[in-house]
Amino acid sequence: MFKKFKNKFIGDKLFYKNVLFMVIPMILQNLITNFVSLIDNIMVGQIGTEQMSGVSIVNQFMFVFNITIFGAVAGPSIFGAQFFGKGDSEGQKYTFRFRLMVCAVIIAIAAMLFSLFDTQLISLFLSKDDTPEKIAETLKYGKQYMRIMLFSLIPFGIGQAYSSVIRECGETRIPMIGALSAVGINLLLDYGLIFGKFGLPEMGVAGAAVATVISKCIEALVVAVWTHTHPNKNKFINGVYKSLHIPSELIKNMIKKGTPLLVNEFLWAAGMSVIAQCYSIRGLDVVAARNISSTMTNLFGAVYIQLGACIGIIVGAKLGANKLKDARDTDNKLLFFSVAATIVTALCMLPLAAVFPRIYNTEATVQSLASNMIIIQAAAMPLMAYTNACYFTLRSGGKTGITFLFDFGFTWLLMIPLAYILAHFTSMEINLLFAVVTFSEIVKVIIGFFMVRSNIWINNIID
Repeated sequence: MFKKFKNKFIGDKLFYKNVLFMVIPMILQNLITNFVSLIDNIMVGQIGTEQMSGVSIVNQFMFVFNITIFGAVAGPSIFGAQFFGKGDSEGQKYTFRFRLMVCAVIIAIAAMLFSLFDTQLISLFLSKDDTPEKIAETLKYGKQYMRIMLFSLIPFGIGQAYSSVIRECGETRIPMIGALSAVGINLLLDYGLIFGKFGLPEMGVAGAAVATVISKCIEALVVAVWTHTHPNKNKFINGVYKSLHIPSELIKNMIKKGTPLLVNEFLWAAGMSVIAQCYSIRGLDVVAARNISSTMTNLFGAVYIQLGACIGIIVGAKLGANKLKDARDTDNKLLFFSVAATIVTALCMLPLAAVFPRIYNTEATVQSLASNMIIIQAAAMPLMAYTNACYFTLRSGGKTGITFLFDFGFTWLLMIPLAYILAHFTSMEINLLFAVVTFSEIVKVIIGFFMVRSNIWINNIID
């Protein structure tokens, strides 16, 4: 029985060597990005709770934008991964052009919404139970932070378009190097501009935003310059800007497959923000605590998130090469590896739950609440790893309509109503409320298991 289990779910040394060669740079890049966010949070948290809450609220909207960009490049990436598996660089070129165009549209829409409706958006997270002074201060700092963060939208969008396509070619180190190049400057500028060190002006919250914008520009620049200076490795880049031509049939297919992903990512991220808003009616202390816990879980969650992305690349390439049986076998092993690695990660995270929140200059009640939230999220992380792996498995075979229902349907039909009802119509203690909503992920695990097991995702979509 163990031998059968081993053959199905555990690979050989070469298998894990190849997977780790691809995924470790991706994880490191994500860790670096989240580490910068963590340092931002800690430094802003040293100024005060209102400043941290204002930044946290704005970052909810930046999170929606970032995830929507990921969704925008995800549809073309399905085709790009399979074109790469087939050895078709022209096909990859077309998908890259399409990514740039879609990202440009999303950036324009987001910039307009964030600049025109900043007060209304931030106010959604402000509870009437807090003092008028606390509400006014949080709104002031949030608007200050958002106005500057608008300038980060362009480099982030362009950077993701480039990073997504070179990852399909198996090059995961360069996005990591781009993130490393930006992180040192970000940390120095954070410290200098927030607190007025190194002869720089003391800008507080605005300084944190300026540092983030500069780091995003550097990260995008590194990836773009490397791509254009290595045309032999990135054959798709040759002549990519000579025209905007994309075959109409491919545009139609990318829109058909990509739109559900784009809409799904946007609605999923928006759904997470709606759930956060439900928690926020319990007061700004909850907003601050959730900001602290999310910073920690995002850092450790990089492992399962990037292992899921790795599934999309590896399995997608095998499907594009018509190695359908091999794709099924590889997916089994990657699913198991993702969950096993996440269990280890979650166990490493638990001891930090009591220590990490104390770094912040905030009230003891906020620190205690954040510790409990970290423990709850660590316990649920293996469930999230499995559903994330299922999502990328379904996506690798072009089943974007099903992934839409899998992700969006679960979030909006179960999680949001559950969070809304418990937050608005019960007096349930916030720790229990947070745990109930978080562990509703079990339902998604069951759905994902049967979807992946059905093999409906095993498709070659480019032939």
